[in-house]
Amino acid sequence: MGGERRAGTRSRVPYSSRSEGLDSNHQYLGRIRCHEVTNPGGFGPPLTPWVGVQTLTHLNPINMCVIIIKQKTNLIPSEVLENSARINPHGLGITFLDTFETTYHKSTDYELLLTERPFIAHFRYATVGAVGLSNTHPFVCGEQSHELLMQNGTIKGLGTKAKCDSKVLAESLGDLPRAQWKDELEQHESRFVSINTKARTFQIYNRDLYTKQDDVWYSKANVLQDNVVAVYGTLKRGHGNHHRYLRSARFVGAGVTQDKYPLVISGLPYLLSNKGTGHNVEVDVFKVSDSDFDSLDQLEGHPIWYRRQETPITMDDGSVVNAWVYFNDTDSGEIGSEKYHHTYAVKPRRVFYSAPIIPFSLGPTDPDLRPSVLWDEDEVAQDLAEIESNDSPFCVECYNDLVKEEFPGGTYACTGCGGSFTEDEVLKFNF
Repeated sequence: MGGERRAGTRSRVPYSSRSEGLDSNHQYLGRIRCHEVTNPGGFGPPLTPWVGVQTLTHLNPINMCVIIIKQKTNLIPSEVLENSARINPHGLGITFLDTFETTYHKSTDYELLLTERPFIAHFRYATVGAVGLSNTHPFVCGEQSHELLMQNGTIKGLGTKAKCDSKVLAESLGDLPRAQWKDELEQHESRFVSINTKARTFQIYNRDLYTKQDDVWYSKANVLQDNVVAVYGTLKRGHGNHHRYLRSARFVGAGVTQDKYPLVISGLPYLLSNKGTGHNVEVDVFKVSDSDFDSLDQLEGHPIWYRRQETPITMDDGSVVNAWVYFNDTDSGEIGSEKYHHTYAVKPRRVFYSAPIIPFSLGPTDPDLRPSVLWDEDEVAQDLAEIESNDSPFCVECYNDLVKEEFPGGTYACTGCGGSFTEDEVLKFNF
């Protein structure tokens, strides 16, 4: 029923011995023990009777930013580049390997990478330091103007409110003999690339943490979203589990199951696999990375508790896609004895905060290290007045407040999840 996912061309290098306790994407694993118990009050199916592994992926600093290294003339799919810009919206730096010229851009300029030219590119997600071109990778290494550095990750305790940790590291790295760089950089759990524009060479550090697909190196794999899933319950947009598990996923669209299925809502929703009974169930369809797919399997207890099946979905535009859907038949009871539903439509609660607005609050807890947007005082006052008069524009992903950014131009940033929205999207969802 729940066949294995389609094999791809991706090769992932096994993690090294020093990363014990981390998964193959170098993310922390917190083990949890589960017992076979009945859900209190009889709401929904019994709780998962298996010993699982909970992957804490979305708050890991290594999930922030991505470095892409393309050495050949092959084209990177536009969707991968768009994912990179969407997930990492705070600046794009490119070093073209045919000329070793470096240019800096907004992340929304990702189409510059739709080229046969070889390059190394860095998309930034701000965790430390201001958002702007001054903190866009790569950085000059001290006085050695021909040496540049890119980083995917965060070094705890390094950086200031104005200057990101990678820039501080690059400045200090220039004071070290070049032969010591490898030992210095590889003591950190980050991915690095150094570029020598004089010798026209580059070096990858912590290469075992990279993912290689179609002869392109990626410092993290969450931009490679090849798995299609359809969700019907708490993983839908605006619901409790969406932000934790699908924040970085690519939203394909809404639709319904092509066939009828019984959707039971008894506290929590679960779908029975009895085709032909019930309704065409409303779903949200996403493309997810392998690591997010693994997290969903762990959440649902696949294949012991929930079991996923490839299921045809009719999208709102009339097209049909095959997507993985999680079914639970462990507490099906007598078919027809339950009231079946066509959608899980519990309205999420809007949450607003009275605390000062600090953009991109997924960063360090020290307020001096939180990233800031380079506004002047008049712009801040004007934006806050507009937000107050319009009942605080909110994020449709996590329902925290939005603030308008100066960079990238014309977008709103979520103070909770760091998501980015256009003005049209804000108007559509808020007013």
